Amino acid sequence: MRNPNGYGTVAKLSGNRRRPFIVKKVIGWNNKGHPIYDIVGYTETREAGNLLLAEYNRDPWDVDRAKITMKELFELWKEKKAPKLGESNRSSLCSAFKHCSALWEKPYKQIRSYQMQETIDGCGKGYSTQAAIKNLWGHLDRFALEMDIITRCYSDLLTSDPIPPTTRLPFSKEEIKKVWEHQKEPWVDTVLILLYSGWRISELLNLKPEDINLQAGTMKGGTKTKAGKDRVVPIHSKIRPLVESRLAEGGPRLISYNGRVCSQTQYRVFWADIMKALKMNHTPHECRHTFETQLDSAGANRKCIDLLMGHVSKDTGNRVYNHKTLDELKSTVELIQ
Repeated sequence: MRNPNGYGTVAKLSGNRRRPFIVKKVIGWNNKGHPIYDIVGYTETREAGNLLLAEYNRDPWDVDRAKITMKELFELWKEKKAPKLGESNRSSLCSAFKHCSALWEKPYKQIRSYQMQETIDGCGKGYSTQAAIKNLWGHLDRFALEMDIITRCYSDLLTSDPIPPTTRLPFSKEEIKKVWEHQKEPWVDTVLILLYSGWRISELLNLKPEDINLQAGTMKGGTKTKAGKDRVVPIHSKIRPLVESRLAEGGPRLISYNGRVCSQTQYRVFWADIMKALKMNHTPHECRHTFETQLDSAGANRKCIDLLMGHVSKDTGNRVYNHKTLDELKSTVELIQ
């Protein structure tokens, strides 16, 4: 059936092409009376071309913007929006982009939810990578919506594997007591510092002597998120002698090894030796879980726990209006017996 005048047309191009059908619409005439076309897009089938033409006639869009590919949109988003995100989040989203390579050259306006979902289902990775890909599509959709490239966010329909129940097992009170009984043995002091501060292993190993303020009784450090960076953690009275002893070594970090920076790989060797000697089965990160669990069990204020852990409070009241002083944080840390 012939399309009405001015509606546009779908024609097949010659040669062997991946998308051989051109969708175009007359926007004027040249001096010789020949039509001047605006190229709406290219499709794999005539049916898809007709659908694209119908969509364009129902809600005309900026053709040039409609030609922006996913890769071009991502590069623009990385320039305009990504700098506002935390370093860890940016890195995660850039890694997720690599799993979407099948759609890099496809005009973003033509990408549908089932194609986005295929990048998640076909990535061959676990729940964290799937969540990162889903998160990326959400960022790109919102940016494309802002630029009037799309009129709806198909990323709202995406799903990914749920986060599995945590396998982290906090130290028991008996285990913590046992660690104290062996505090004089090599590197056991670091286990206690982790248990009473809530640092991640990378955060502890990155602490420099100048990050420790014995007069104020604080440590300052943190990585990963905006809320976690440069956070202040009071030094619990029970581990202060351990911190002072480490500082007295004069190394480049609070926790140094033979006068040099200690890598995570090397530290995990020491950790494995300690766990074997004490007949325990824990990871360094479980010290962080233990710290938060003990604070929660002691009835600590949730905002204080979030500040010490470097977490963003989930409720708006705590996140926006609840301000805590250093003295309150010190009192919170001392709740751990």
